[in-house]
Amino acid sequence: MTYNDRFIRACLMQEVDQLPVWYMRQAGRYDPDYRKIKEQYSLLEICRQPELAAEVTMMPVKKLGVDAAILYSDIMNPVASIGIDFDIVKNIGPVIDNPIRTSADIERLKPIDVEGDLPHILKTIEILNHELDVPLITFAGAPFTIASYLIEGRPSKSYIRTKSMMYGEPQLWHRLMDKLGDMVIAYLRAHVAHGGQAFQLFDSWVGALAPKDFEQYVLPTIKRIFAELQDLNVPKIYFPGVSSGELLPLLTELQADVIGLDWRVSIAEGRRRLGGRHAVQGNLDPYILTAPMDVIKRQAAAIIDEGIQEPGYVFNLGHGLFPEASLEKLHELTQFIHEYSAEAIRKRKSTYER
Repeated sequence: MTYNDRFIRACLMQEVDQLPVWYMRQAGRYDPDYRKIKEQYSLLEICRQPELAAEVTMMPVKKLGVDAAILYSDIMNPVASIGIDFDIVKNIGPVIDNPIRTSADIERLKPIDVEGDLPHILKTIEILNHELDVPLITFAGAPFTIASYLIEGRPSKSYIRTKSMMYGEPQLWHRLMDKLGDMVIAYLRAHVAHGGQAFQLFDSWVGALAPKDFEQYVLPTIKRIFAELQDLNVPKIYFPGVSSGELLPLLTELQADVIGLDWRVSIAEGRRRLGGRHAVQGNLDPYILTAPMDVIKRQAAAIIDEGIQEPGYVFNLGHGLFPEASLEKLHELTQFIHEYSAEAIRKRKSTYER
């Protein structure tokens, strides 16, 4: 089979004949076949069955024609190995049995043992590495986002306990960041060793921080993660989540290849804030998928027109897909992105060659 490397090329700011596209949460509840699987198994039960997790990972590649697969997993999976008991509760999200609140809670966290405790995830990666004809993106949750669950005990809108530790007990906070940073580094390194061809660090909730607080309390650990993984010869993506546009100027020195943008910042403005040093990924508002197809295509075309102005652009959403999204619309959108971008790139190239 022919291997599609457009995603890798775009991440490395190389020329492509058409834009690559993948969607965050592309293996998920909008797909009727996936919903049938979820009637039998929970998310964590699927993750523990490598053949099934691989099947779910491959669904959007086969059905939508996307240019990359992203591992079916959950950002909470690695914390099971460091001594955290949790469950993914329907309509709530991660719920922690033993939240992190004290120095003793942090000290009891163990170093991660990926091979010993999470072999099912590594086996899934190995299966996919053999089966896919597009790159496999693996991922981890970033330390702030993981910490917000560990400290709050469940999803939060205010992050009051998290910020209380960050502001009130900074030494405790940095100790937790160090431990979670170590966890992420070991986890992603194991992914690549077993066949992952790119990785994304999801910092879904870090947009809740003021830029100065992000710079002081979070960015040093993010920089360390990417610095310590620089020897891995795969594209590295940092997604700072929603409402993170004001954080972008602080990422200019980050040793990531790609920065994910949400829909609140245009592709052109995102590139400007990043100093042109990274490829960018994004940033269609996922809820535009509720609109008629001509509206969706018009919005996508505007983003594509900005994206192709410079090498280094991957089409994606500004956040993850939602259950009410239409499989048919996603398939049509993917085709449109490929066809429209191919023609736009061809025209742009022929103009320069005159």
